[in-house]
Amino acid sequence: MKKIMMGTLAAVAMAAGQASAAYMPLQGSTITASYNGQAAGMLGVEHNFQPEPGSNISAIDPNGMAEPEFITADFQFVVDLSDSGLLTVYNNAQIDAGNYTMRFDFSGLGLALSSVSLLDTSMIGGLPLLTLIDGHTVGLDLSAVQWGAEFSSFSAQLDALAPAAVPEPGSVALLLAGLAGVGLARRKRQQA
Repeated sequence: MKKIMMGTLAAVAMAAGQASAAYMPLQGSTITASYNGQAAGMLGVEHNFQPEPGSNISAIDPNGMAEPEFITADFQFVVDLSDSGLLTVYNNAQIDAGNYTMRFDFSGLGLALSSVSLLDTSMIGGLPLLTLIDGHTVGLDLSAVQWGAEFSSFSAQLDALAPAAVPEPGSVALLLAGLAGVGLARRKRQQA
């Protein structure tokens, strides 16, 4: 019986929850964007999409509404990012073939971006080229994309390395108590 109780106590201690919340890789991040190599090429929602100094900088959904974060200054593309790391690019007009590039810098994120992958390209022809340039910068080349009607889109997922989970103090105490109990039971068994 003691063996079962000690084993159960140890299992409970090890299975006790760690402090965790729903992890949102881009939550609270600020993005600095450029379009075709120009900071002035991106207009951010925080500046009401007006061409002014710093308008290429925006926080993820800063107004708490489902608004895109950026529109290109030529009004051809709309870029929406979400806390979960979903990146969606829409064409806002009929797009002629050309070299279109975007760059998104998440240097204020505090976490390293670990991957970027295409999710849904069913509304476009060709594929955008997504590149993880470094731990905080994503490059996007749209030169090979054939756009359909207005508001065609594709989406991609940006992932960041999750912060290490920190055990709750109560979990650590339970684990130590369980281990101490197992040690005492073993000691008594050896003495008997």
